[in-house]
Formats: sequence, C-alpha cells, structure tokens
Amino acid sequence: MFRTLLFTGMGYLSGSLLFARYFGRLCCKRDVTADSCDKNPGTFNAFQYGGFLCGTLTLCSDLLKGFLPVFLYRCGAAAGADMGMAFVLAAPVYGHILPIFHRFCGGKGIAVSFGCLLGLLPEARPLLVLASAFLFFSLVVRITPNYHRTIAAYLVSVVGMILFVPDAAVSLGFALMAALVIGKFLCSPERKELCEVGMAWKH
Repeated sequence: MFRTLLFTGMGYLSGSLLFARYFGRLCCKRDVTADSCDKNPGTFNAFQYGGFLCGTLTLCSDLLKGFLPVFLYRCGAAAGADMGMAFVLAAPVYGHILPIFHRFCGGKGIAVSFGCLLGLLPEARPLLVLASAFLFFSLVVRITPNYHRTIAAYLVSVVGMILFVPDAAVSLGFALMAALVIGKFLCSPERKELCEVGMAWKH
C-alpha cells in the first residue's frame, strides 16, 4: 500500500512538470502557450510556437515523465494481480492536466498517456490499442477536427483495453486516464468546430 501511494505521488508530481513552458523559456525566451488559441502547454504548441528543438525536448520529456513512474513501479511489483498499478498508471496524466506547480491549469495529457503505456513494456498491447485507435480515426475513418478525433480515440481505446488487455488494473488505470483527458477536452475554452466523419480515401 505504501509503495503504491509513493509511486502514485511520484507520478502525479512528475506529471505536474509542464516542460513546454520550461523549454519555451529556455529555447526561445517565450511562453509557447501565449499565442495559441487553446493555451495548452503541450507538445503541439511547443513545436508550433517554440520550434523544432523546443518541441522535441517537450515531447521526449512528456513521454519520460509518464514512462518512469510506471516502469519503476512495475519493475518492483510482485507477481500476480496488483490493482495499485491502476493509480500509478493514471497519476502522471492527472498531474499533467491538474498540475500542482501551475495552479492546476495544465495540458491535455495525450503525450503523457503514451508515455505511461510505454512504461508497461514489454507488455505492448495497451500501447497498441491507443495507437491503433488514433491511426484508425486518422487513416481509415477520418474524424475532424482533432478535438473530436481525440475523444473518439480514447473512448474506443477504453473498450479495446477491456477486450484485449487481460490485466484489469491496466484497463482501470486507462479508464481513469481517459475520463480526465476527455473531461479536459470537453471543458476546454477553445472554439469547438462541428465534427465531420468520412472515409479517409474519399478526401
């Protein structure tokens, strides 16, 4: 129990580090969220407003802050069912979206989600489920804009985790993660354009 609380807290605190803001100031002496419509301190705005170096450093750091707590917790976990993994898995995403170091005003949590699932390797199915959902809604059934595509990808991935990932703790952890990511999108102040759905090869 103590170990689960320790790594959950570590995951939340690591998630609360918003690297887009830090590397924006370091690489280009600016707040990369200031000129963006959604004010999101994430990878896209780091690339868009901070340049290639800022974006690359932000992407790697956001992946790593999700990866490390999950990977380290998993390395020392006892064999068998461990429902504590659900909370450790979701904690970095919660930290990124509701960061204690930034007055609980954070990013959307997509890159961090992938980092958390990378921490489960060599168990690759959770990562493949989420990646496949994003690819499906980009390359097969095309949903635009990204706002609606992301919500659809997370909803479908929750179902995919239940169907294809045998570890109930991982499925629960991803469901917790998805609930906050979707909630963040729904509450976002950005202008929400109408959803368009079509087959990708018809565009």
